[in-house]
Amino acid sequence: MEGLPDEALAQVAAYFQALSEPTRLQLLNFLRQGERSVGELAQLCGYSSANISRHLALLMQHGLVQREGRGNSVFYRIADPAVYALCDLVCGNIARQFERTAQGRAAFVLPAAKGPRARAAK
Repeated sequence: MEGLPDEALAQVAAYFQALSEPTRLQLLNFLRQGERSVGELAQLCGYSSANISRHLALLMQHGLVQREGRGNSVFYRIADPAVYALCDLVCGNIARQFERTAQGRAAFVLPAAKGPRARAAK
């Protein structure tokens, strides 16, 4: 990103904004398995076709998905598989942060009492 003009940084921010909505990430996960129709995606996500279409339009605007009309149906597929490398990188980072946090919390948990003192306390 170093040295990018403000206009390019705005496009980068918009790209990340497209990925900042859980429903859109869910759609990308479903499309990872192969192309799907809007109706299939709506059913899988539990939302209306209109709602899913709006999310897909935004993903398409940023070059993440491609659309193809066939008869009365519209099918979507991934346009840029590199998005999965990015998402996997972020997910791995979050998992490592969670692990560190869990380990930090574990350091404050006292071990269960054992031995003669534990019996004497009863």
